Amino acid sequence: MLKLYHHPFSPSSRFVRLILAEYGAGFEEHHVNPWERPQVLLELNAAGTVPVMVENEGPAICGPVPIMEYLDETRGYAVSDKRLMPDHPDARAETRRLVEWALTKFDTEVVGHLVRERIYKQIMPKSAGGGEPDSAVLRVARANIQHHLRYFTYLVASRRWIAGDRLSFADFALAAGLSCADYLGEVPWGDQEDIKGWYARVKSRPSMRPLLGEKVLGMPAAPTYADLDF
Repeated sequence: MLKLYHHPFSPSSRFVRLILAEYGAGFEEHHVNPWERPQVLLELNAAGTVPVMVENEGPAICGPVPIMEYLDETRGYAVSDKRLMPDHPDARAETRRLVEWALTKFDTEVVGHLVRERIYKQIMPKSAGGGEPDSAVLRVARANIQHHLRYFTYLVASRRWIAGDRLSFADFALAAGLSCADYLGEVPWGDQEDIKGWYARVKSRPSMRPLLGEKVLGMPAAPTYADLDF
């Protein structure tokens, strides 16, 4: 049995939940507020971050990329042509590059700020940094997302999927971050038809349904969030 310790609006956690679903791996969910640094989380991951996954009595696997690699090594070959890591070394390198971009660069410059300021800080006590969103931080994130969207649009305009001709881990890494921003109405879709078309294809997959049904108490989702024809 797989156990996943995660926060519902952590982009890295969402990525892991998506790829677990894509690989048909059932798992037991444990919701964690990482800023509370609960003992159960610290015992598994000294860094106190999510996601963390445990299989049966095995060691904790900490972080989205180690979990991705573990799932691919233990389940990738069993799903045949649905495997999310390409076979060719060049394509694998490109997939890993874009997973890193989505989970690190995009999160650090955009999504992490939006989620922290508009979701986490509304839940966190003031002693842990909770309170009103920082408008200066939000302005930076809103400016940065424009640059990222232009790059993502460039990629999908010349490829079938983000990393190439096949659906890969990179698509779900980016979709995880975009889904958090889209819940908040922070994705300026405008006339970005290429990236919208790509996201609509990912959003329509069964693995996305649990995410699209989630809500933040007192904060309804933006109209585009669960709309497959946005």
